[in-house]
Amino acid sequence: MAASSKQEVDSQEHQHQAAPVATRKETPSILALGKLFPQNKTLDKTVRFLSQVRGTDKTLMVVQYISKIFIWYFLKRGRESTAQRIKNLAGPISDFRILLRYYGLLPLIQWMQYVDNTPSPSPLLLTIDRLQNICNLIYYPLEHIYWLGAHEVIPISMEKTNKIAIWSCRFWAGYVLLQFVHLAEEYRLYKNRLQSIQGQIRAADKKAKETGEPVDKTVFKTEMAALKAEKKGIWINTIINTGYLPLTVHWSLEKSSFPDVGVGMFGGVAALAQFYVAWKSS
Repeated sequence: MAASSKQEVDSQEHQHQAAPVATRKETPSILALGKLFPQNKTLDKTVRFLSQVRGTDKTLMVVQYISKIFIWYFLKRGRESTAQRIKNLAGPISDFRILLRYYGLLPLIQWMQYVDNTPSPSPLLLTIDRLQNICNLIYYPLEHIYWLGAHEVIPISMEKTNKIAIWSCRFWAGYVLLQFVHLAEEYRLYKNRLQSIQGQIRAADKKAKETGEPVDKTVFKTEMAALKAEKKGIWINTIINTGYLPLTVHWSLEKSSFPDVGVGMFGGVAALAQFYVAWKSS
């Protein structure tokens, strides 16, 4: 009787375990709009990029400068209304980018602390970094005062506002000129390190031929890869600085004949290069 009861219990358990699990069939819904957009790493990176001040600024910078080229293009073809609409977009973008730099002195102070508390690769680089910090320390407040005066937030005459704008750009131009010297020194140090590593590789190869033992070049490959990235960074920064140079000189002069389309072209180059750097590092 006990055996019979046990068999019934085992049979019930077997039936319970063998019973198929009922699954609810998902019904398609026109409200499930998320199904239209598959998972995308580029979308994730774009959201991350634009959520940062740097990413937003570089995106708007591209629009701001490229818009000048479009304005010139439409004016040349007599489409003043289209050109004016683009101007109506570019103006607020320029204002917004200045506002995004309202906190510029804070990271500058951090950078000044880093420069003066970290060993520099060369005395020349240290001197240039300090001079550039002085330029920025004057440039940022002047730019902020100019913006506040231009929008009549603080009572400053238009004549004084324009002079402040010119002087702020002169200190920006000073930074840009110093940056060319900085880049030249960076390239000199890069060449010295490259020659040193190449000499070490040749010495290791010579020793390997003499001893017949293989040489582990992992360290050399890592250092060469780092130098390659450093060289790329130097050239990109040179492009950015070259784009900025005519703009800063143009805005530093009380009277300049530099055309607005030229501002768009050189500024566009600097903007696209900076966008590339910011996108890669995000």
